[in-house]
Amino acid sequence: MRKFLVVLDDTRECLNAMRFAAMRASHTGGGVIILSVIPPDEYQHWIGVAEIMREEARDRIEAHFEVFAKWMRDRQGVDPELQIREGEPVNEILDVVNANPEIGVLVLGAGTGKGGPGPLVTQMVKQAGTLPCPLTIVPGEMSKEKLEQIT
Repeated sequence: MRKFLVVLDDTRECLNAMRFAAMRASHTGGGVIILSVIPPDEYQHWIGVAEIMREEARDRIEAHFEVFAKWMRDRQGVDPELQIREGEPVNEILDVVNANPEIGVLVLGAGTGKGGPGPLVTQMVKQAGTLPCPLTIVPGEMSKEKLEQIT
């Protein structure tokens, strides 16, 4: 089964990437893997604090995942899987894509602000030529209706 890998983060544009991945998976009989990456701890010497922060991040990720997963199951008939990794986001995305031959498309949402599409999209575009799968970038301001038309 071809799977769509989509990144769950705190950006607004990740919502459209989630929608796109779920709708494409639904229309093509595919699956969805939702990846969330916890950045490296900045306070390595405060081990107790770092562990609490890591656990809070995981709880927040799982709560957000459940919201998206419910929508995907109820509206698109897709049961996504969650992967939580720790490290630098680009490196972790590359590791997941390279380790899983079922991933057919990497889906990212592009920011719409003056800062461009966002640091993750910018960094992943630089890696696009070496990815083992296509990279789809979904505009953050694309309407639900337009997403439905193109998926």
